[in-house]
Amino acid sequence: MTVQSTAIIPCRAWPLLLAFVFSLLALYPGRLDAAEKSSATILVKDALTTPGRSATIEAKLISRRLLLIAALGGEPLELVVDGNIAATAMTGGDGRAFFTYTPKTLGLVPVQVRVGNSPRVASTEGQANLVVWEKRHPILTIELASLMEEPTPSRVPRIGIAIESERKPMPEAAGELGKLTQFYYRVIYVVTSPAGMDGFQATTEAREWLKTHKFPPGYVMVLPPDSKTLGTKIDEFHAEGWKTIKTGVGRSKAFAEAFLQRRLDAIIVPEPTKSDMPRKAKVAKDWREVRKKL
Repeated sequence: MTVQSTAIIPCRAWPLLLAFVFSLLALYPGRLDAAEKSSATILVKDALTTPGRSATIEAKLISRRLLLIAALGGEPLELVVDGNIAATAMTGGDGRAFFTYTPKTLGLVPVQVRVGNSPRVASTEGQANLVVWEKRHPILTIELASLMEEPTPSRVPRIGIAIESERKPMPEAAGELGKLTQFYYRVIYVVTSPAGMDGFQATTEAREWLKTHKFPPGYVMVLPPDSKTLGTKIDEFHAEGWKTIKTGVGRSKAFAEAFLQRRLDAIIVPEPTKSDMPRKAKVAKDWREVRKKL
């Protein structure tokens, strides 16, 4: 028969062990609780509405572990406006949560979405813009790619999805657009979500890129990579009373044609090749010329 020995802590050692444990708790309060909770990220889409009309703000809670991104369902989230909890919601199985909020002020209202009282997820928050405009204000619709320089070709193949935040802005684009929006235009930034990238992630990256390069704030709208989606969205805007969406400034032929097919104005910047030049589209070699053609 084999007898296994078991180490037994002498009774006289217990006071020392307990003192050691309590000293750890005193030095690092909450560390044990935090270790039990998983870290997460909250992504929030911009929302657009008019004064006195409720808006739906959409958020998504995800966890990131190495190359794995997983949605976190069944978690409480809070919508915070001006430091106060304006609404609460639970995430669904896809990690998404929806908040309804009626703004009282005109302009761009910063909003935060944060994790509520969750026993499983550590505290974190995401931010977005609640855009509150009157429908009489003139609106410029800008293709985000028209604000960016073409990426420098690299001999080293990229691994994974190309990150738009690595691209530089076109010269003077931020300054010229800032002049246009200072007293007159409002701006909708149109972002095409790359295949395989979540619309939430594309919104967050675009908003951060615009802020980093000091572009005027606006409504960031993400669309799937379908050439007909933008035209459908323009029709929806017009049906809802946003009749001042009349001009689009973009880089791609598909973007310009979505406006031209509806007898709206389109400006392409920078000047494209002849094969990519739609009929009746205006052309600007840079953003200085864009301002002159409006």
